[in-house]
Amino acid sequence: MTTTERTTLVLGGTGRVGRRVTRRLIERGVNVRVGSRTGEPPFDWENPSTWADAFAGVRSAYLMYYPEVEWPGAGDAIGAVARLAVDAGVDRLVLLSARNQDEAVRCEDAVTSLPIEWTIVAPASFNQNFDEGVFLEPLRHGVLALPAGDNADPFVDADDIADVVVAALTEKGHVGERYELTGPRLWTFAEGVAEIARATGRELRYEPITRERFADSIVDDGAPREFAEPLATLISEFFDGRNSSLADGVERALNRKPRDFADWVAEIAPTGVWDAAR
Repeated sequence: MTTTERTTLVLGGTGRVGRRVTRRLIERGVNVRVGSRTGEPPFDWENPSTWADAFAGVRSAYLMYYPEVEWPGAGDAIGAVARLAVDAGVDRLVLLSARNQDEAVRCEDAVTSLPIEWTIVAPASFNQNFDEGVFLEPLRHGVLALPAGDNADPFVDADDIADVVVAALTEKGHVGERYELTGPRLWTFAEGVAEIARATGRELRYEPITRERFADSIVDDGAPREFAEPLATLISEFFDGRNSSLADGVERALNRKPRDFADWVAEIAPTGVWDAAR
């Protein structure tokens, strides 16, 4: 069977990793269906009535959970969608998981327990959190304040993640594998922010704060408390030191080294994305 005879569903196909996966699959000649609330047919994690139509005629799928795989209840939702995929005739699933998170483990178990070809992709924190995600606006204002202490993390490029996902969806040799993806070295947030400051010529700093203060700041910005508190817990747990280690998933999956955070910063800085807020 050629790739053009398969339909691959990419959940979150307009997101940071999903849109990169979608672009790469299209370049390979894969028939791609974007799974999003604006997709055709639509897929909405908050509306289970949309799930079945999204999987109709699909042979392989990339699963990611919104807002995060570590979010309370993600395991139940991923399990329900994965079972639906099997019933719909999907024969391969690639799950975007996370490192050392209890809810992520439940998501993985929900997929690996099914009679289907599966691959687990468990990355560290994305580089793109700094230029596309929740870290961007604070950096534009000069201070990134997080409940992350002084622990180090091996930030990984979303392009490396997408390359691994696409390989797992389209190539042989990845079935039954669990790939932990990290960059090539550890960075504290203070070091990461300092690297961005050097590349941009701006005065930037990182400030470690409590989980409670972070949640309050999110609420002050307009988010509901029921979103802010789980987000604060998620960040404080993810960066509590449990992920302060390197892994070889990129090398094992792609036979090359992952991209370094400093190289990524050097490429992104000239775009002006970190210019001061006006």
